[in-house]
Amino acid sequence: MEGSFSEIETSSLGLGLGSGEGRRPPNPLAKEYRKAFTITTTSTCKTTLIRHPSLVKLPSDVSYGPVVEGRETEFIPIVRSGAWADIGFRPSMEDAYLCVDNLMGDYRVKNFGEGPNAFYGVFDGHGGKHAADFACDHLPRFILEDEDFPREIERVISSAFLQTDSAFAEACALDAALASGTTALAALVIGSSLVVANAGDCRAVLCRRGKAVEMSRDHKPVCTKERMRIEASGGYVYDGYLNGQLNVARALGDWHMEGLKDQEGGPLSAEPELMTTKLTEEDEFLIIGCDGIWDVFRSQNAVDFARRKLQEHNDPVMCCKELVDEALKRKSGDNLAVVVVCFHSKPPPNLVAPRGRVQRSISAEGLRELQSFLDSLKN
Repeated sequence: MEGSFSEIETSSLGLGLGSGEGRRPPNPLAKEYRKAFTITTTSTCKTTLIRHPSLVKLPSDVSYGPVVEGRETEFIPIVRSGAWADIGFRPSMEDAYLCVDNLMGDYRVKNFGEGPNAFYGVFDGHGGKHAADFACDHLPRFILEDEDFPREIERVISSAFLQTDSAFAEACALDAALASGTTALAALVIGSSLVVANAGDCRAVLCRRGKAVEMSRDHKPVCTKERMRIEASGGYVYDGYLNGQLNVARALGDWHMEGLKDQEGGPLSAEPELMTTKLTEEDEFLIIGCDGIWDVFRSQNAVDFARRKLQEHNDPVMCCKELVDEALKRKSGDNLAVVVVCFHSKPPPNLVAPRGRVQRSISAEGLRELQSFLDSLKN
């Protein structure tokens, strides 16, 4: 993605990038669509959510699964965010993003605890931008309108991804011109907890005292676990593509593509993979970006680059622009969208490597030569 199109996101409520040329998806909540589709936030979708065995837990403090409550003294982050996007070398812009530092204020929901309550998302569209815009608009609302949020955060977020996918299917049934798909990554900061949900090949990377901690996995069809899930669902991988059509294994939308998805399931899954962690003083910032960023940045390389820039100016918006500009210099061939979320008001500190004790030894021959030299000084 290249070119002159760019847009900035400040640290308050940020709407997804505009659709550019073309129409925005219809809102299923709008009056004319209520008869065709009714959103429910009750327990109706709880029974439809099936956890695939490929979603395993990690053996560290970063884990898949629900947030575990309870620590006597918790680090309460101060969230500051920014975002930047650019069309890159592509003829059209299909990425979108969302930054909401204050869910309670911007979405007028009840206070659900002490500390920050924030939502960040990146959406990498394909075959058009309608699915990305739709997910950007509706995913956070499905999360917030669930009566179990944030108590059952894992179920709520997974359910919201599936509800967004179904809602978009209804919209496409009313207007076939909306047919498209999008990968989606959402990051929520609730108190001291960071929850990342990913469906596709967007990526989230946490900077923990200068070290990159990956908070998501890229869902490519060639990945062993994704291939096993795809084949178990009746699909196949050909030349790295799902059913020879898509180079991602999970996405929202794409209902128009034959053999990938239907109401009973299919090889293309909209279910996200979740990873959670408790933030500590050592956690400095989070980078989430579409694959145009990660095509030219390794996770640690991006953390090193962003950390250096934040030390210079402590501005997450400028940091995002610099990440995008650097990706363009490195010849990324895709659209570019990135969000940086800082967890402290101050810039990242300089890291001083501790000095180890240096042990020196001297040979017997060396001792004799030294003694001979000292004796010569006496004479």
